[in-house]
Amino acid sequence: MARIHLEQVGHSYGGGTYALEKADLVFEEGLTYALLGPSGCGKTTMLNIISGLVRPSDGRVLVGGTDMTDVPTVRRNIAQVFQFPVVYRSKTVFENLAFPLRCRGWNTTRLRPRVEEIAELLGMSKRLGQSARNLTADEKQLVSLGRGLVREDVAALLMDEPLTVIDPQMKSDLRRRIKQANARTRHTVVYVTHDQNEAMTFADEVLVMRAGRVVQRGGAQELFENPRDTYVGTFIGSPGMNFMAAERIGGRIGFAGVALLPATAANEVPDAADLRIGIRPEHLAFSNDGEQGIPASVNFVQDQGSFLIVDLTVASQTIKVKVRREVRIPSGPARLSFPAERLRLYADGALLTP
Repeated sequence: MARIHLEQVGHSYGGGTYALEKADLVFEEGLTYALLGPSGCGKTTMLNIISGLVRPSDGRVLVGGTDMTDVPTVRRNIAQVFQFPVVYRSKTVFENLAFPLRCRGWNTTRLRPRVEEIAELLGMSKRLGQSARNLTADEKQLVSLGRGLVREDVAALLMDEPLTVIDPQMKSDLRRRIKQANARTRHTVVYVTHDQNEAMTFADEVLVMRAGRVVQRGGAQELFENPRDTYVGTFIGSPGMNFMAAERIGGRIGFAGVALLPATAANEVPDAADLRIGIRPEHLAFSNDGEQGIPASVNFVQDQGSFLIVDLTVASQTIKVKVRREVRIPSGPARLSFPAERLRLYADGALLTP
């Protein structure tokens, strides 16, 4: 495993438009990172720059402190797992896992214990003698992953949306196996995904990307509780954060004619800024009889099984509330409580008050 430093790395495929804008990024050794964002945001470009499949237009790639910018992929000691699993159908599972070690001159006596160790980590021990052509899609992806884990000299393990082709019912189990395996091997892992659930449950740190830039990086709780801008707030969460047009009310900041944030917050806001109050649907609640709250009207309710998503209109703005299914939903008029400690204030799309 190794520390990866993208030193002012950027990349343009031509025409002057950058697929990856110049930035300085560090991936510490032994940790797991997820690159999260929509298609075309630069995730795979960054991954391919790390592996050497793409040479960056700008900057340097340092792996373990060594400049690897012009070093070919084969000499970087980096394993990459692609979206579609690659297995040698004519070989057994054992021979597939052993292939990288045989290429490095390991004999059978030396490599067998290592292959068996990795197979056990991935739950594939009983499959070692079987032909790879008979494996299911998730088993093939495990073998593809195992070929990266089996090497002891791997500086980093890169995974490019490895669960995309996997049946949804198998994704959770496969994600668990990958995480458990890496907890033992402690490779530096960079994992590309557009699925926020995969990113938040798998990685030590998530890098949220948009239009070739990392707009925020941090742990799952930090991204959920304190999105740095409205894009992250909308992208993270299901449903995303509510953003309501805010107003100044008697020296305070409020919404729908009700002051919600103190004067100190109002003093920090430029006069010309586009103000938004953000709050997660999970943090809103219906007021009980006799309690104060902001008037709202219920439009419709989506039943998600263990919880309900309630669509409401408040002061001509649409917001969503996420509640347990046993919560009684008012029909028509309702009142909502906005806990002050859960509110986040944004000016021109950027977070002001964490």
